[in-house]
Amino acid sequence: MDMSRESQHVRGIHHVTAVAADAQRNVDFYVGVLGMRLVKRTVNQDAPETYHLFYADAVGNPGTDLTFFIWPNLAKGRPGNGQSVEVALAVPPGSLERWRERLVERRVAVGEIEERFGERVLTLTDPDGMALALVEAAPKSDVATWEGSLIPQEDQIRGFHSVRLLEAHAGPTVSLLREVFGFVELGSDGGFTRYGLPGGGASRVLDLRELPAGRGGALGTGSIHHVAWNLGEPQEQLAFQARLASYGLNPTQVIDRFWFKSVYFREPGGALFEAATAGPGFLVDESSGELGSRLILPPRFEPYRSEIEAILPPFKLPQAVTRR
Repeated sequence: MDMSRESQHVRGIHHVTAVAADAQRNVDFYVGVLGMRLVKRTVNQDAPETYHLFYADAVGNPGTDLTFFIWPNLAKGRPGNGQSVEVALAVPPGSLERWRERLVERRVAVGEIEERFGERVLTLTDPDGMALALVEAAPKSDVATWEGSLIPQEDQIRGFHSVRLLEAHAGPTVSLLREVFGFVELGSDGGFTRYGLPGGGASRVLDLRELPAGRGGALGTGSIHHVAWNLGEPQEQLAFQARLASYGLNPTQVIDRFWFKSVYFREPGGALFEAATAGPGFLVDESSGELGSRLILPPRFEPYRSEIEAILPPFKLPQAVTRR
């Protein structure tokens, strides 16, 4: 086996970033309804007058971070080709009936329990209309349950399961997944083909559907902005960056996002991807008990804290309620 080539393969999903219109509504849903932890309350580093909110497991492990740019003036998005169109989150086996009961009680738009690729799945949409799914999957060892969650620990979300991608022409993207990501084909179901690391598993797969006659997607609220893939260490990220460039793509330079380092690129169908390092992580500037409790700014923005805080609308975390 060529170990230098093997080290360039992704390890799975690192995080997914989407777009929402209202911070309070977003927090109420992801913390108050889904029971995820707000692990970082910060700003969009390219537009610091707007929020960037990170929801994850108890400590923000890679593979658990669902993040949102809060852009209140953006039009509603339209799902379509060249876009990631659904985020699937892993939950423990046997929990979907309880999840569906909770969601129905809270008037969340939710479907019936179904089966995909031999796994039980519950589909729903968030307040901005973004498509989500809860998938029963074997628990990952690197996910930490959160004692402060409004969801019992035995039912809590265990990070990502997968993402779904639509393409007008799938061939070039499939080649990228195989030749650069190190993914293999894992099966087909319901018009989608599953690609992932050998053996699959939570956070290690992507479902792809080709729709030659479909229209292109449009970014807006309720859209997935980008999917970030975990490259582990900085040297692995650099090797992957070079591999992307040699493949004919145009990756960015490494950008320091303070909690991880990022390289951005568009896959051949147009969806925005990111290659991110696993660390240093969210505990570099807050203790585990403090995560998400206050506005954290990367050091270069600290001189402008007063101006930034004056622009950002306040929001409150949901109050504790009786668990069900």
